[in-house]
Amino acid sequence: MAKQRTENVPPAALWKDTFSDLMNLLLCFFVLMFAMSNIDSQKFEEIAASLSSSFSVLPQGGSALSKEGILVSSGASQLNELSNYYNNMGLNNDGDMSQDVQNAYEEIEKEGLEQSENMAEEIVDKLTASGVADYVDVTAYSKYVMLNVSGGILFNSGKSELTSEARSLLDKVADALIEYDDNVITIEGHTDSVPINTSLFPNNMMLSLYRAYSVFDFFVSEKGFSDQTMSSSGRGDAVPIATNDTPEGRAQNRRVEIKVYNSINS
Repeated sequence: MAKQRTENVPPAALWKDTFSDLMNLLLCFFVLMFAMSNIDSQKFEEIAASLSSSFSVLPQGGSALSKEGILVSSGASQLNELSNYYNNMGLNNDGDMSQDVQNAYEEIEKEGLEQSENMAEEIVDKLTASGVADYVDVTAYSKYVMLNVSGGILFNSGKSELTSEARSLLDKVADALIEYDDNVITIEGHTDSVPINTSLFPNNMMLSLYRAYSVFDFFVSEKGFSDQTMSSSGRGDAVPIATNDTPEGRAQNRRVEIKVYNSINS
């Protein structure tokens, strides 16, 4: 039986196949781009109607009456209306907060402040009874009660380990706060603006972070606070409460802030 002969194709002609495929792909690409930018309105309506029926919504532009006699827009229109509603929820026509939302917000702020003031009063009473109220500044805000403890009491200069005096003080502070263990509690470390550059603390941010963690670890490991509701962070010298141009101001800026959030904001 004779073998079927195959025609030898010169290698130089093979580029035509690749070129032909490339031209076809480019043609399809430009046709697709043209179709996307110039959609025939009639075909678009047909596609929209088909999709609407598939998803059991009204055709584009249609509407119907609900059982209560309320005019219901088409599915696509409803989606647009819902999007606008949620994007502008609580805002009036001028883009400002509506009066109802403003009143509700102010009421929550008022209730939060009242709760924080009650918490602060109880905390101060306990700190006073334990004899350490003079070392802790307690302030009530609408979201939390803040305890400000001087860093000079807690740490030696440039260090993050708690001093023995600090442990004694924090022991009493923890006893005053333990009943709020279910609330969110944050511990923030702060420093002055004097630069630091050691092998352990290349900058003030790291120093403040380690100091906050030392307080956090004492509360959790030695006083039984939950690490699920308590957290620590360092702010470095980013949030001063006094000038850094005087020794007194820098001493105020070196601090640890303990924020105990009220139940409304926990």
